[in-house]
Amino acid sequence: MTQDHWNFIFIGISFALYIGIAVKSRAASTKEYYTAGGGVSPFANGMATAADWMSAATFISMAGTVAITGYDASRFLMGWTGGFVLLTVLMVPFLRKFGKATVPDFVGDRYYSRVARGVAVVCAIFICMTYIMGQMRGVGVVFSQLFGIGIPAGVMSGAAIVFFYAGLGGMKGITYTQVAQYCVMAFAYTIPAIFIAIALTNNLVPQLGLIGDYTVGGEHVPFLEKLNQINTKLGFQEYTSGKMSTVNMFCITAALMCGTAGLPHVIVRFFTVKNVVAVRKSACWTLAFIAVIYLTAPTIGAFSRVNLIQKLHQTAYVEAPGWFKEFEKTGQMAWVDKNGDGKIQYFGPGKSEAQRNAVFQGKSPVYPQYDAPKDQQVGPHGQRLLASKADMSNPNELWFGNDIMVMANPHMAGLPPWVIALLMAGCIAAALSTAAGLLLVLSTSISHDLMKRIVNPDLSDKDEVRYARMASFAALAVATYFGINPPSAFIAKTVAFAFGLAASSFFPTLLMGIFSKRMNREGAIAGMICGITFTISYIVYFQFLGGKTEHYLWGISPEGIGCIGMLINFAVASLVCVFTPAPPADIQAMVDGIRVPVSEDGGEDVPPPVSH
Repeated sequence: MTQDHWNFIFIGISFALYIGIAVKSRAASTKEYYTAGGGVSPFANGMATAADWMSAATFISMAGTVAITGYDASRFLMGWTGGFVLLTVLMVPFLRKFGKATVPDFVGDRYYSRVARGVAVVCAIFICMTYIMGQMRGVGVVFSQLFGIGIPAGVMSGAAIVFFYAGLGGMKGITYTQVAQYCVMAFAYTIPAIFIAIALTNNLVPQLGLIGDYTVGGEHVPFLEKLNQINTKLGFQEYTSGKMSTVNMFCITAALMCGTAGLPHVIVRFFTVKNVVAVRKSACWTLAFIAVIYLTAPTIGAFSRVNLIQKLHQTAYVEAPGWFKEFEKTGQMAWVDKNGDGKIQYFGPGKSEAQRNAVFQGKSPVYPQYDAPKDQQVGPHGQRLLASKADMSNPNELWFGNDIMVMANPHMAGLPPWVIALLMAGCIAAALSTAAGLLLVLSTSISHDLMKRIVNPDLSDKDEVRYARMASFAALAVATYFGINPPSAFIAKTVAFAFGLAASSFFPTLLMGIFSKRMNREGAIAGMICGITFTISYIVYFQFLGGKTEHYLWGISPEGIGCIGMLINFAVASLVCVFTPAPPADIQAMVDGIRVPVSEDGGEDVPPPVSH
């Protein structure tokens, strides 16, 4: 069988499984639509939460970031893993005990204000829309490579599938679909890593291979030392060193960490279990399942870096492996023969007087129109030509998207077709699982928190679910557009913006709402508005309005500006709180109540909160 046949078998089986689960678990009530009925076991919920968390940014893009930037990519590993610990310790047990299934619901009741609820709805929409852009981009990248189509067509194909099983099944359908998706992702991520670890380091455990010896060709050199040698020889910095400033590294890590603790689609997952005790058990299982992927990502990034250089550098194009030409065909890789020798050369900034390694002028390749003459589309060696002008200030001739490294890795290592097909199924599962969770939060924010709690309190359950499905369609249409035209072609960077928005809006508001009796509605509203407005303005200016890197505030990139927005939120909320009335006595008592330990049987020790 060909590789395409293997791909379609694995993808077809996984899709049939997902859609079958969604249809069988279709939500029949608002409780099942929003919280899966509250009866999911901690083990299953831990697996589903891990799948929800393992987005396209994690599965596809994080290892690619590690492969390209080495040490600097640790900001994603530290931020996302540390943030989940923060979430499980400081947030979800208390929010679960409070008993509200959405973040805007908590904000509205805790801060006794429809305005606060409305601001929280707007923040949730901004956060989830930004996040889902990255997921839909990931869907497009995978479908593009799988079917040999353009990324726009790939995005639209994935959007149709997401709408089907997320819009119909609600949280109940998504939960059990995500259990299946996690299983696919775990095998898809670890099995190729094991194969490649054996090939490069003669070690069965990828993590031990990373810190072990490189053994190809009879060599016995520490693997990371070998990788450093390869990098420096080609003009790149050492793989184990970083060039990002300490301030920027800290701010990005902090924004990712605190943003994680404020993500609506992750928080809502912990409302699908029975009680607070089950929440803590579920969190422990989630961390264990996440560790499987997060401890493997650095090995995949490092292994793929070695394989890429060894397979392509100084290789004649006519002798290049078939997989390179397949990726070239879909626009994921490109070669510009600057010196006319017919060989692919991959060099870093150190080999250029201009300290650049750009292949062409522009961030992404531009190709001739489909009806252009053949001599404008195909070069003398059979390569795909670009309409982009070559950047002749440096000798680098190879371009590839960071997000393609994970998918290219098993091809580069020459792994069996079934392993490659399994990885493709995992990539799709990663993008679809998080996209579905985000879509649910968007739809519930609009149908429940906006329509039911603010616009029309008399809305029936049936109408509420209908509005949720309509909102899902509208939100997915917008997300599809931005998946085709994203703020950044790099998935992890786009997703990092969403974490910054969550850090600057929800994290301070939730934290103060849980641990401060004095924080009132005026402070919360002012803090959220100021924090997220500052963060959005900074991101929009530098990503869309031509802002230059030399004008960054204290050298902080848009990925990390959410950390400053968070501090602004805390400061404004605290200041406004001092000059405005304290919350009512029942609200203060309620805040005290949600921090009282639960009884031995896991039940609640305080009555449910009063709705305002």
